[in-house]
Amino acid sequence: MSKLPPKDRLKALEDGLTAAKTLAEALPFIQIYDREIVVVKYGGHAMGDTETARKFAADIVLLKLVGIHPVVVHGGGPQISRMLDRAGVKSQFVDGLRVTDSETMEVAEMVLSGSVNKELAHLITSEGREADVRGVGLSGKDARLITVEKAVRSRKDPDSMIEQVVDLGYVGEPCDVDPTLIQALINAPEDYIPVIAPIGVAEDGKTYNINADTAAGAIAKSLSAKRFVLLTDVAGVLDGNGELIREMSVDDAKQLISSGVATGGMIPKLETCIAALDNGVEAAVILDGRTPHVLLMELFTEHGAGTLIH
Repeated sequence: MSKLPPKDRLKALEDGLTAAKTLAEALPFIQIYDREIVVVKYGGHAMGDTETARKFAADIVLLKLVGIHPVVVHGGGPQISRMLDRAGVKSQFVDGLRVTDSETMEVAEMVLSGSVNKELAHLITSEGREADVRGVGLSGKDARLITVEKAVRSRKDPDSMIEQVVDLGYVGEPCDVDPTLIQALINAPEDYIPVIAPIGVAEDGKTYNINADTAAGAIAKSLSAKRFVLLTDVAGVLDGNGELIREMSVDDAKQLISSGVATGGMIPKLETCIAALDNGVEAAVILDGRTPHVLLMELFTEHGAGTLIH
């Protein structure tokens, strides 16, 4: 018999009923995603706080245990920037994409495939220890997962308005994704969760950094994912007045880019969502990864969170 005072027993009962009600309300959404693939891009800013990263890892474990197949593709821009600052290397960005010379590429691979990737895989394994759910750290260089071509970008000179080609250095665009290894992990009898760093290899053997949003979108496309979720450091897509857009179509997303409302890092996010949706992914969502359990809110509640693009 409980030794809690009557007031505390009542509070515990109310809390238990609230938790049970939440689980019951989530059932229809859990069934929608049962045995479906959800590709989650975890942004560098969103993963900066250890406690937030731990909660994210626990949520990913929960997805696996309720029958969903999560695939995590992570960024690491802030972590790369900190390492470059320590080395005295100044970064240059064009439309939200880092210009990557050979020195920067070495640092990027060390940070992304090394410390960031292995720490995130370890967090997932740690949070899933009781049920033996394990994170498996990979990069696009493993098993020819991501083959890239050198990225080509152009921009208009603000004075002459003439299109100019911008050399981004060792920045690649995925031209082929072989999901065989990911599918093997998903279909294994063990509960493995792939955790992928956005590094790829060109046909000539050179290593390239890939924008994490772009890499995640290409992987979502190759897996015909049910959902492509981008966790970043903003609430979602904002309109011209700075208000959150809850839902939009692909055409709406294109209009935001062409009109100049979408700027900086939001441009490649929207572009990769559009490409994924044009190639078999059912829907994409841009969420604030700094909000605890935002992934669960999006997938398992009626109101969702962030911006849904369909």
